[in-house]
Amino acid sequence: MDRKTKITIIYVFLAIMGVLVFRDAWVAQQHVEALPYSEFEKLLVAGKISEAAIGTGQITGTFKEPAEGGATHFATERVAPDVAEKLAKYDVKFYAKPDSALKGVLGWIMPILLFFGLWFLVLRPMMERHAGGMMAIGKSRAKIYVEKDTKVTFADVAGVDEAKEELSEVIGFLKDPKKYGRLGARVPKGVLLVGPPGTGKTLLAKAIAGEAGVPFFSISGSEFVEMFVGVGAARVRDLFEQARKQAPCIIFIDELDALGRARGTFMVGGHDEKEQTLNQLLAELDGFDASSGIVLLAATNRPEILDAALLRAGRFDRQILVDRPDRRGRVQILNVHLKKVNIAPGLSVEDIAALTPGFTGADLANLVNEAALLATRRNAETVSLEDFNQAIERIIAGLEKKNRLLNLHEREVVAHHEMGHALVAMALPGCDPIQKVSIIPRGIGALGYTIQRPLEDRFLMGRSELVNRMIVLLGGRAAESIIFPEVSTGAADDLNKVTDIARSMVVRFGMVPELGQVTYEPEQNAFLGTPPGTWQQRRYGEATAAAIDGAVKALVEDAFQRAVAVLTRNRSLLEQSARRLLAKETLAADDLKETVAAVQMEKNVSGSSGLTKTSLAAAS
Repeated sequence: MDRKTKITIIYVFLAIMGVLVFRDAWVAQQHVEALPYSEFEKLLVAGKISEAAIGTGQITGTFKEPAEGGATHFATERVAPDVAEKLAKYDVKFYAKPDSALKGVLGWIMPILLFFGLWFLVLRPMMERHAGGMMAIGKSRAKIYVEKDTKVTFADVAGVDEAKEELSEVIGFLKDPKKYGRLGARVPKGVLLVGPPGTGKTLLAKAIAGEAGVPFFSISGSEFVEMFVGVGAARVRDLFEQARKQAPCIIFIDELDALGRARGTFMVGGHDEKEQTLNQLLAELDGFDASSGIVLLAATNRPEILDAALLRAGRFDRQILVDRPDRRGRVQILNVHLKKVNIAPGLSVEDIAALTPGFTGADLANLVNEAALLATRRNAETVSLEDFNQAIERIIAGLEKKNRLLNLHEREVVAHHEMGHALVAMALPGCDPIQKVSIIPRGIGALGYTIQRPLEDRFLMGRSELVNRMIVLLGGRAAESIIFPEVSTGAADDLNKVTDIARSMVVRFGMVPELGQVTYEPEQNAFLGTPPGTWQQRRYGEATAAAIDGAVKALVEDAFQRAVAVLTRNRSLLEQSARRLLAKETLAADDLKETVAAVQMEKNVSGSSGLTKTSLAAAS
């Protein structure tokens, strides 16, 4: 129903209500007195009634003389059936009064009008908005865009040059099929964007809508899934029918894993609906001709759970990785977001990119916004590098809690703990330099923190590098064990990370010769990792399990003893640096130059330094 019709219905409804209100007001002005029927009989016997009108259930009339309140008319509910005889007996003029036709009609029409008004104005728009309408339950919910709707182009997407090149080719096929098909090539039927969350997969899709100049259907995979069997399949059919009518066009399905999970892996309940929906999608991918100009574009961060039939050639012909950007890519992304920010003169984007390894495009956008907010909070005219440093600390470690009061002993423990991390990192070769050490609490449980600045992006790590990382993580516990008579709970997170690294070295990376070059646990999710507490089936016996536990314990214990040895040789420097940290609460890189020069370096004597194919993210 269009807006004009709705307004007309509203006006009619208001007019009817106005007539009824006017009628009630007019009746109230006639000086009508409501009488009990017993009082009416007394007045009748006393001869004070001039005339009466008898209705179905009510008697109205006039007095011979005005009543005490000035009323000239009366009304009473009819009770006795022999009223007419009594009126005639006392010589009162009377007549039967028919009920108002308008009143009868309104009695029937008003409830109907009220019901339909409530339906059209309230219930129907609500159902259409939330459930698509009962009549449209099998209709596709895809939003259709043209190039002017998204206001996003490839100029707004940075750090993913390879993906942009591949997708530019698809756009070229749609715009000029003769040029790209002159050698017999055809446009790919399906293109799958895979990568971690926040790397720009959906932004790439919006940029395609801005570049292609063809209709662009955008829908989430979860919008196909319903509790009623067959609804999802009907929506898939309707989506492709709409696309065929507007070809050439692009269909984009976000979060494809909600729709394309491998068949036979669903939990109890709902698997029939999901499998039928997936089967219909497979049939549609086989059913349309690539020459018709329909390209299916999808995005997911869980490609390992997708059905194999969905990924075969002829369906999703291409899989494009949209990974975390490298340093050069981060510079490009920062340049895009910094266009809207007034930065300080001489601020180097390269320096910011060097501080943010592992950040995705969404993380970098959030970083720029946080830095701008911090600069605004201190009433600055421009955003400086210090604002970006503080924003990085806020994102990584959490919000500063300067009001959290620690007693003197706790402050000493935290100061020695954090300086233990820092000194071990300074003493070991190949470790990233220390950027800041602080005992100001941050986030949920961090009472202090130590930040290392990576010199370059790393994609492979050797055994010695992993061992050194474990030693640095255990530096805090080692410092506590040397300085204080007992250790505290402050190293809980460090121990958790060390155990994860050691276990990965044993069961995934084959770095323990006694256990051989064998993987004992399945590979984790490529982009999301394995959620904490996830149960995994064990594929080895009790003897192997005992050997794995022993190897993990040996790696951790060896790393701890090396950390203790480093700090024992530098104990005086540890105590001196901890006192400085207690006095200043935060030590930056410039404040640590003397400490770096005074620390006694250790030669790297850990086992084999051969490289293994493991990413920095997986190792950490």
